[in-house]
Formats: sequence, C-alpha cells, structure tokens
Amino acid sequence: MSAAQADKVRDGADKRVGDYAFEAQPNFYYCGPASTRIALSAQGEVPSQDELAEKLGTTEAGTPSAFDITRVLNEELGAEVYQTGELPTESVTPDQVERMKADLKAAVDDERVAVVNVIGAGTDLDGVERSFPGHYLTVVAYEGAGEKVKIADPWQPVGDGTYWMDVEELANWAASRGYSA
Repeated sequence: MSAAQADKVRDGADKRVGDYAFEAQPNFYYCGPASTRIALSAQGEVPSQDELAEKLGTTEAGTPSAFDITRVLNEELGAEVYQTGELPTESVTPDQVERMKADLKAAVDDERVAVVNVIGAGTDLDGVERSFPGHYLTVVAYEGAGEKVKIADPWQPVGDGTYWMDVEELANWAASRGYSA
C-alpha cells in the first residue's frame, strides 16, 4: 500500500470510538493497565493505571493474560460487556481472523475500545515494524468492513499514539495470545 493510500485509510475511517482518553504507559511493563485505562475511558471510567495494575496483577513481568484484562474491564463497568477472544496457536486460521475482525468491529460499533495482547513483530500500514516480547494495545477504529483497524498503542512515544494495521496482520501478531472485545 502506498503512503497516499495509507493516508486515505487514516483520514477515511468508517467507524471509530467517539471519545477515549489516550494515556501512554509510564514504564516498560504497564501496557496492560494503560490499555485497560484507554478502554475504560471510552465508557467514562478513568481509574489510574496504578489502581488497574493492582487489579490486573501486573508486575515487572507484565500483565498475565487477556482473561485478566476482560475480568477487570467487566468489574470496572459492572457488567459482562467484554468477552475474551482466544488465539491459542502459534499461527491463526482464516476463521480466527474473521472472528477477530467481527469481534473488533462489533466492539467499535458499540463504542467500546478493544484490548489486544500481541507478541513478536507486526507491521503497520506505513511499513513500520513494531516488535515486543509481549504487549497490550487497543483498537479504536476500523475502515470499511473491518479489514483495517486503528491502533492506539500506549507505548507509542509521539502524537496521539495511533497507527493503522491490517486486521490479518494484527491477528497474526496476537497468535498464541488473545484479546478483550
């Protein structure tokens, strides 16, 4: 995809979560609490990252799993709004990609920010490779039928912390992990 095409995708998102408050993670291991806070902010809830870290069981080793993110999101919202999508194998199937696409699209349509747990490397639509030994990030918009999603990444050091990614690329990046949507 050319830079001009990527700009068109960025500017022409069909659907995005209306209001959310981006907040960068303050250290290398708070991606779980930061992403959870971004997701909760779209629902008008803004607990501190420290409060969320305690509830999530976050340590310098990180946040244990997407199941913990889902649990805390639902506890904070007082309802079973989020579900965990599992991608339990090292590579994803076309059916898993379609399910993730549908789940992320449904979350954004419901004005919810999804949280995705990734590992290894993924490449955004600008051709930038992003690599983590394990990381949480959020999905705040999609384009078209959901093939492309806008990521708000709490580790992103500049601007509003966002970039666009193909959902199949995101699913492969999340293989062996999961997501809360």
